[in-house]
Amino acid sequence: MMDGFDLDSALVCEGIIGDGCGGGRIFFVEDEKLFAYDPTTKESIELLGDLKDAVSIRKNACIISIELVKETIKFDLSTLSKV
Repeated sequence: MMDGFDLDSALVCEGIIGDGCGGGRIFFVEDEKLFAYDPTTKESIELLGDLKDAVSIRKNACIISIELVKETIKFDLSTLSKV
């Protein structure tokens, strides 16, 4: 548990410092939206909306993959856009 986030949840992932983008931040899906939480400032920003039926998220370097029931969406943190 970090700052109230269950890091074992399928809808939460942690950015590893030095892995490319977003190191040290927590990425999570809530209310059909992808957010980034900065533990230093204690602030969350919305990155992407309209994520109906999200099942899980994972991060690899600058790409966050959001698995929905019917598709997988990839979001590039370096450009802040879908890939």
